Amino acid sequence: MFKVLAVSAAAAVALGGAQSASAQSAQLIAAAKAEGELTVIALARSWCGYGKMIDAFKAKYGIKVNELNPDAGSGDELEAIKANKDNKGPQAPDTIDVGLSFGPQAKAAGLLQPYKVANWATIPDSSKDPEGYWYGDYYGVLAFQVNTDLVSKVPTDWSDLLKADYKNAVALAGDPRSANQAIQGVFAAGVSTGGGDPAKAANAGLKYFSDMNKAGNFVPVIGKAASLAQGTTPIIIRWDYNALADRDALKGNPKVQVVVPKTGVVAGVYVQAISAYAPHPNAAKLWMEYLYSDEGQIAWLDGYCHPIRFNDLVAKNKLPKAMLDKLPPAEGYAKAMFPTLDQQNAAKEVITKQWDTVVGAAVK
Repeated sequence: MFKVLAVSAAAAVALGGAQSASAQSAQLIAAAKAEGELTVIALARSWCGYGKMIDAFKAKYGIKVNELNPDAGSGDELEAIKANKDNKGPQAPDTIDVGLSFGPQAKAAGLLQPYKVANWATIPDSSKDPEGYWYGDYYGVLAFQVNTDLVSKVPTDWSDLLKADYKNAVALAGDPRSANQAIQGVFAAGVSTGGGDPAKAANAGLKYFSDMNKAGNFVPVIGKAASLAQGTTPIIIRWDYNALADRDALKGNPKVQVVVPKTGVVAGVYVQAISAYAPHPNAAKLWMEYLYSDEGQIAWLDGYCHPIRFNDLVAKNKLPKAMLDKLPPAEGYAKAMFPTLDQQNAAKEVITKQWDTVVGAAVK
């Protein structure tokens, strides 16, 4: 147990700047408790096991957690920071969890403050800002979530989704004009149909969804567990961890199959960051320390997400075999492409700007 020291919140804010406050962890805990609450955004409780993680954090530190807009996309999170720059109430997010390309965007816009957690060195360099403004937290791959009570012929690859078998059946799990998950879904389709060239994937993906829309297969509704179960969106393109969590939550009603496609397997890294205007900066730092601890990283795996420190934890034999065994076959992940930050930024620019003109389906 930590011995809680008397320290002012103002003093703790200054602890280490971009450096980790791990050496002063007792002070950080005291300062976070003095603030008394933390405001997060876009953390659906079924996403990556966040519900259990939030509850565990509250129980461990006795800090209230305000959960804003659990269905928000990455773009919405940045807008929430901008809209609440001068708001010190519970509508101002302290932290964000966004797609990789949104980290540098938020940094460039001056929306973030730097902080390096105690386990900073174990986060791969390719997945973090060297100054500590943003850092990878977990990753997964785009998969097909299929309601097999309604879909008898389960698709195995992107090309299948264009077939007449899937009229009014296929949805994205977000708006591709703003949500990272949906943007990456378009990109992955383009990787598969565009010859595997990341540089051509954005345009190929837009053409793919244009063809799907014209064929009557695309449903312009944000796919969720409820719409899957109701039959509005019997096939959803989404991160594997979300699909697997839904499979568990639905408990066979309906039956759900999660398919990693044969081609166009695209992995996506999400990143954490602290708002430059965080009303509770010390609680935000403590939340980051919790997420990047062994406990937090293993909790993400329990929610079917590959934690960013996965290789480090494997090397230390810290990952429970039972959790690893619940994941889809490893060969699907072995084929995964990890787009570079530049590739993601270029694709996001094309997809968000041209979706309306090329595809013409307003996703709601």
